[in-house]
Amino acid sequence: MKAKCPLLSYTLFNFVKIKYMKNLLLIAAFCVALYSCGTGNETMKNTSSDASIEKDTIRIVNDSLEYEIMIIEPGFESWLATQPPRGFYGQPLLESKNYSLVSEYNSRVLQPAKYSHNLYAEQINYDPAVDYGYEVNYLLYNYFVYFQEKYNQKFIGVRN
Repeated sequence: MKAKCPLLSYTLFNFVKIKYMKNLLLIAAFCVALYSCGTGNETMKNTSSDASIEKDTIRIVNDSLEYEIMIIEPGFESWLATQPPRGFYGQPLLESKNYSLVSEYNSRVLQPAKYSHNLYAEQINYDPAVDYGYEVNYLLYNYFVYFQEKYNQKFIGVRN
């Protein structure tokens, strides 16, 4: 006597269907994980060092006075945003500080045996008789503060 059990065949069919769905979900999850890993690499490819250098270049030109200040230093612009705002220091204070800082910097340029030529490559032409304006003096002073912090250099008259 043979008895048919329709309930058993229905349960077996559901078990096979569930197992098939689990495998399908695992494959889908693996594909999503693989795709998400690949998209991050494309973002990294689009960021180039030229773009970061261009972003971290501050250039001020005044044709009538024939001067130009260019600060090409990665991280300077973002660091500058964390410093005291423009107007915090007066222009006469910045001019006097810059004059002494530029003098000390230029003397270090002339001593390559004592100071690294990589840090002190060329002299800065800063004439205290010329009114460079507030912006140039503000950026120059803050660059000396940044330079001191980043390269562990000590200048007299620069805040620590």
